[in-house]
Amino acid sequence: MNEEPIPLILTVKLDPSSQSYFNELRKTHFPPEKNYLDAHLSLFHQLPANEPLIDQTLEEITQKEKFDMEVTDIKVIGRGVAFRVESPALITLNKQLQKAWKAYLIPQDLQGLWPHVTIQNKVSPQEARQLADQLKETFEPFSITAQGLILWEYHQGPWQYLKEFSFK
Repeated sequence: MNEEPIPLILTVKLDPSSQSYFNELRKTHFPPEKNYLDAHLSLFHQLPANEPLIDQTLEEITQKEKFDMEVTDIKVIGRGVAFRVESPALITLNKQLQKAWKAYLIPQDLQGLWPHVTIQNKVSPQEARQLADQLKETFEPFSITAQGLILWEYHQGPWQYLKEFSFK
């Protein structure tokens, strides 16, 4: 019996201190029974497994230098809170990947990218607004670094690490 291939997710690999910072916030503010992922910045939500063009394109595109991104704001996202990330380099990278993979992308992945790191979700809108207001009291924009890209297998909830592509 043939099983459906497991779809892949592509995220940005953040520098260790930024990853740790976002993970701690997520552990503190995400409902524990629903928090089975580390904090992440997603680029693509459903890529085809076993498609050689995916790995080939990622090997080529990560030949560039790692780059800084700016965390510029805290946003309420309905039933959660996210840190907004701005980066012309990341937007350019995403558009290059969209062009290379257009035939394989779902509608969500063909849209414009809104880079963000979610630290709370699946709570009431009021709880989300309260956390955002609390975080904004001391928030100052800061830089984080994109160190590469990570492919994950999506298992209807949890993700399984598959492969990493590091920038130079």
